[in-house]
Amino acid sequence: MDGGGVSAVAPGDAKGLLRALVATDSRNPELVPGAPGEGAIARQLAEILRSWGMRVELQDAAPGRPNVIARAGKAGAGRSLMFNGHIDVVAVDGMAHSPFDADVRDGRLYGRGASDMKAGVAAMCAAAYRAAAEGLSGELVVAAVVDEEFKSAGTKALVESGIKTDAAIVTEPTRLTIMPAHRGFTWVTIECRGHAAHGSRYDLGVDAILHASHVMTALADFEREELTTHTHALLGHASMHAGTITGGAGWSTYPETCRLEIERRTLPGESAEQVVGEIQGVCDRVRQRQATLQATVQHVFSQLPSDVAVDAPICKALSESLKRRGEPVRVAGMSAWTDAALLNAAGIPAICFGPGDMTLAHANREWVELSEVDRACDVLADLALAWCGSRD
Repeated sequence: MDGGGVSAVAPGDAKGLLRALVATDSRNPELVPGAPGEGAIARQLAEILRSWGMRVELQDAAPGRPNVIARAGKAGAGRSLMFNGHIDVVAVDGMAHSPFDADVRDGRLYGRGASDMKAGVAAMCAAAYRAAAEGLSGELVVAAVVDEEFKSAGTKALVESGIKTDAAIVTEPTRLTIMPAHRGFTWVTIECRGHAAHGSRYDLGVDAILHASHVMTALADFEREELTTHTHALLGHASMHAGTITGGAGWSTYPETCRLEIERRTLPGESAEQVVGEIQGVCDRVRQRQATLQATVQHVFSQLPSDVAVDAPICKALSESLKRRGEPVRVAGMSAWTDAALLNAAGIPAICFGPGDMTLAHANREWVELSEVDRACDVLADLALAWCGSRD
């Protein structure tokens, strides 16, 4: 499939749409220099959804990188619902199969983005078509967004445009498990400064790398003694790890600087300010033992956690849809960060539910069970009709 023709995808065909989407290279240019981005796949999807009878607009989240916003039903006449999913993918280096051939073998479709998360996008679009064909009293919004794999410029632009719905499903890969909560994250740098000197001059040199090792040991103690007590019913405990460490100039020189990049995974209720304060406190305690320590802590970037109550209306409605479709009802926490956090922060209760397996995301082998795509589509169509109201 060349991924370019509307006629290649029959209305409401989730598997056909998935093949078209996976066959279109949409690597995020912020992650892969020179990558094509989401322009081609957004235009392709917009054309398909228009041909399926939806009201479609393209919204530039960044130059040449548009969100696709499709609508069905009638605004203001009943409850509204958003289906949200991202259309960008990560790099393909080292993949064990062709990333964009959308090969089907043994009931699985293989390709970059198959699981994360073009299967979810295909299922939600086909579900929207099927629900619209039944007739909706309220409005269903389908948002296929850019840049989730980097800094979520797509959903940020969506929220900033003022779009509002009564609830949202983010169709990330959950193996058809309801996931109402996920952790956030905060990135912090710690720069330790020493004094450069010849390796023989212990009387002059101050070892910045050694100081960084004292800080890392103290951070490990803080995680073990404190962060393991910060818990959430679905998400376990908070955590922290070092992403990178850089420093030093050569064998025979005391290192003047050493830089640590720390990621702290946050639970609902925790903030970036809290994290920076924790890490600064750890450095201050090390300084009490190591008077020559100079450590500068700086916040770099963060994304909020996401949390919707398991008995919230959207969770209950999705549970009932699963039951009606003969599916098991499972509830768990999501391991990865998703755009659900941005929607929740904007006042739109958003939970994750979709086909695919998050353990295959970004992997050298990525695939999705095609039967799961159809099952997800059935459940989402049922949910849209129940939530927005059908015109019988």
